[in-house]
Amino acid sequence: MSKVVHNLLKVILCLGLLCSCNPVTVHKVTSTIFDGVPSLPPTEQLCEEYHEAKVIEEAAKANAPATAAQVKKVVVKGHPPYMEKRCNDCHDKSKDSGLIKPRDQICFVCHPNIIKRYFVHGPVSVGACLDCHDPHSSAQPALLKVEKKDLCAVCHKERRIAESMHKKVTESGMACTDCHDPHDGDAKYFLR
Repeated sequence: MSKVVHNLLKVILCLGLLCSCNPVTVHKVTSTIFDGVPSLPPTEQLCEEYHEAKVIEEAAKANAPATAAQVKKVVVKGHPPYMEKRCNDCHDKSKDSGLIKPRDQICFVCHPNIIKRYFVHGPVSVGACLDCHDPHSSAQPALLKVEKKDLCAVCHKERRIAESMHKKVTESGMACTDCHDPHDGDAKYFLR
């Protein structure tokens, strides 16, 4: 096989692998390999495309088509730095992680006083905020990844101490966070 064909196959393979990468990575690689690669669209357009893709993905999980109203709804409930296109408040493209701080410390840059009390919920204590919250936007209040009533059950599958009481409370439509603070508390079990 000639060297030209071999190199061409390498380029085709690289481009095939890049199809699964984000647009910024694809642009960096292709503009390094080829001359005349067009510049990226404005950041605002990339953010809007991200939003639309996310809404469609969430709707697909719920087996329902995404509507224009849902796209707008998600955009309205966005993290202020993200909505104001202040990406550099959290992101640093010069670092491998892409963040200004490690993932378990990033939220504490702007929210240093989230832990105020003696008893601290495990994920909060290790900076796992992104286990419950989406850092960009969400259709849920407080940028939650799932509905408030379903949030705790994502991790907590163990039996409850007062199981019959918990069952009655949840059946009545209350969420765990109506009685328990999800971040920290002065009382055991983060009771309010």
